[in-house]
Order: sequence, then C-alpha cells, then structure tokens
Amino acid sequence: MLRDDLQKALKESMLAKDVVTTSAIRMIIAGQKEKDVEARGKGQEKASDAELLSMMQGMIKQRNDSIKMFIEGHRPELADKEKAEIAVIERFLPKQMSEAEAEAAVRAIIAEIGAASMKDMGKVMGALKAKYAGQMDFGKVNALVKAQLAGN
Repeated sequence: MLRDDLQKALKESMLAKDVVTTSAIRMIIAGQKEKDVEARGKGQEKASDAELLSMMQGMIKQRNDSIKMFIEGHRPELADKEKAEIAVIERFLPKQMSEAEAEAAVRAIIAEIGAASMKDMGKVMGALKAKYAGQMDFGKVNALVKAQLAGN
C-alpha cells in the first residue's frame, strides 16, 4: 500500500510540477529500493512496510539534525528546504501516537512479554518497533521504557 501511495504521489507531483515534493518522494523511493536490496540479501522478496516506515522516521531525524545545524550556521533557506522535505515524508507516515498513547503501548508490551528488568530493554524495544513502526518516536519511547522497567 505504501509503495503504491508513493508512486501515485510521485506522478501527481510531477504533473503539478512540484519540484520539492517530487524530489522528496524520489528520495523516499531510493531509500525503499535500498531497503529492498538489503531484504533480498536476507532472503526476503522485499522490505516490509514496517522497515520502510522506520527508514522514513530515520530520514525525518536526519533532516531535523540538519535543520538545527543550518539554523546555527545562519542558513535559514536550507533549513526551510529540510522542513519542506519533512512535511512530504510525514504525509506517508501513520498518525503519530500521543505521549499518553505511547506510554500505554509501552505498558502493554512490557506486560505482554513479561519484561521485569533493564535486561529486557532490547526485547521491549524490538516488540515496540515491530508493532508500532512509524507511529512513535523511539528516541522518546526509549526513556519511557527505561522509566517503566526501572519502576518494575
């Protein structure tokens, strides 16, 4: 579904002569193809939607880092370009969970897998990434998981 949406959006942006959107979608598709090659190396036909959503989250994180550097370097025009790319990428991501929803999801996963200590951190994060790829910021969720496991 995600792949079809990307191709459709690419065609629409090209017809509309929307250079920024076309460029950003082509970048996403290139990343998708790279993930597909990696997946074939692992014996899969193509990358899963969860892997693609995770890749797109990474793209957003990279752009946010770039924005910070461009603003510090007094290059607001480059920061604006990165912000525009983030807006395009976010169109293809599922709705992000609120902090309360993320906290509830963390509690549910911890209970589901029976995590009892910080030793289970990797299992919890792996389960969250598998189930909620693209729906939460795992950098922030990491702190929630640590807090929950420390309290257990």
